Amino acid sequence: MKSKGELLEVKDLAVSFPTVDGEFDALKGISFSLDRGEVLGIVGESGSGKSMTALSILQLLPGSALWKSGEIVFQDDQDSSITLNELDAKGLQKIRGNRISMIFQDPMSSLNPVYTCGNQVAEVLQLHKNLSKKEARTAVLALFEQVQLPDVERIFTAYPHQLSGGQKQRIMIAMAIATTPDLIIADEPTTSLDVTVQGQILALLLALKDELDIGILFISHDLGVISEIADRVLVMRQGEIVERGDKRSLLQKPSHPYTKGLLACRPPLNKRLRRLPTIADFQEGSQPEAQQWIYKEEDYRKHLEEIAQSPAILEIEQLETWFPSKRNFWGKPTAYVKAVDGVSFQLKKGESIGLVGESGCGKTTLGRTILKLIEPQAGRIVFAGSELTKLDDQGMQAYRKNMQIVFQDPYASLNPRKMIGYAISEPMRKYFPALSPQERKDKTIALLEQVGLSAEHFFRYPHEFSGGQRQRIAIARALAVEPSFLICDESVSSLDVSVQAQILNLLTELREEKGLSYIFISHDLSVVKFMADRILVMYEGKIVEEGLADDLYNNPKTAYTKKLIEAIPDSSIFN
Repeated sequence: MKSKGELLEVKDLAVSFPTVDGEFDALKGISFSLDRGEVLGIVGESGSGKSMTALSILQLLPGSALWKSGEIVFQDDQDSSITLNELDAKGLQKIRGNRISMIFQDPMSSLNPVYTCGNQVAEVLQLHKNLSKKEARTAVLALFEQVQLPDVERIFTAYPHQLSGGQKQRIMIAMAIATTPDLIIADEPTTSLDVTVQGQILALLLALKDELDIGILFISHDLGVISEIADRVLVMRQGEIVERGDKRSLLQKPSHPYTKGLLACRPPLNKRLRRLPTIADFQEGSQPEAQQWIYKEEDYRKHLEEIAQSPAILEIEQLETWFPSKRNFWGKPTAYVKAVDGVSFQLKKGESIGLVGESGCGKTTLGRTILKLIEPQAGRIVFAGSELTKLDDQGMQAYRKNMQIVFQDPYASLNPRKMIGYAISEPMRKYFPALSPQERKDKTIALLEQVGLSAEHFFRYPHEFSGGQRQRIAIARALAVEPSFLICDESVSSLDVSVQAQILNLLTELREEKGLSYIFISHDLSVVKFMADRILVMYEGKIVEEGLADDLYNNPKTAYTKKLIEAIPDSSIFN
């Protein structure tokens, strides 16, 4: 065991970026420390400087970054001080991935698409631990089991695109802990994980922290997760630390209006709200009355009755989607994974259905099969009275306008060579040919503002945005063709709670104004409970339980549903 003491100290860190309007101050002289055996949580909105702080520690800032001031002092395993910002490239190579590991927010852009997942983790062990190829393979398989990956032999030889978002994130975590580092910087490490796996990963990180006496810098927009893992918390806004303190006192009795707003933005589990509070509701000196957001029981009951009397916009009957899992010598499939296995349900006009389940249960495959982005093996898909299962790709084009999807991975669904203004306005060319270029631009800017961005973002590229901002762009693009049915596949999972509240309110308002119908796929049951009228629970390709959102949450019938609910981070600390 290492001796207790300070592991990391950040002193007066200030970083800027040149822009056409002058320098932009990304970090404004922040200071903090982290001890061995401690978890320091950092929370704040997208663009607050959380990830920039992490990149500064590892000296991974973009080339355009201007280091204005600051020292980053790291105590290595020999308890000698190393000023990281004074190291050359060779010195940093010995630290990165060895003594300090980082779990990045977006696993798809962090994993190399042309190498198998196993070889990417093995490379870390061969580089830093001098293991042979055989030894590295054995160690990687053990790591994959440690982070709860299924069928580790298959995962070792799989490429990133063959895995779910949650599985890719677990690959990144295995890579980070491979060298048993002194410090782990975790930048939204559980964002794409379902609640049960999230709980396992948090428990794993805490066990490693206690066993190895390592420090963890944990960045998250999820205050529930922060309450589970952190010892101390920093709240960041616009490049500054606006509040800091031990977890319990800060979360129970916040003093800064911004912190109060962040806490209020979380979808509650013990009551139903008509809309979620946002940061804008908590300006300096204001103290909003919580009662104004509560959905009255009689009003909500009336809403459910109206939904029950509405016609079905979507009917799914015995839908099946299978993927080959094994092939013989000639490439003929000999075994299948039943990703969607005999699923049936109806979606009413104006209804919102929540689809929940663990990673790999078939949620995303079901959503893509409904839109015929994946062809089903059997079953019927009836949308607005037309059977889509009988249509070819050309026949489906007439329905694409009314059926849209917001994908889980916004970076992979945006063309890196196209400005986001073009990405949003492009579908308008096909479906609204009468619009002039200026009208398309005006409509695109209105959509950007609707999802919390601004007109100046029109000419920027996807890589210039944070993960949360890219997700807002994906939502704006889906709304561009004015659909009547929207599948949201983990569409708010990468957003901080304040922006998440804005997007959920936006989706709720659009539903009320335009009569939109949603299938809302998420691992976050608090978000699903806020958005959904009914919830479908999916397990191994089947719907194992369904019911009204409040009824299912309060009185789950199956052991699997109970396990999902029990895995939700404990919210008692916020009361």
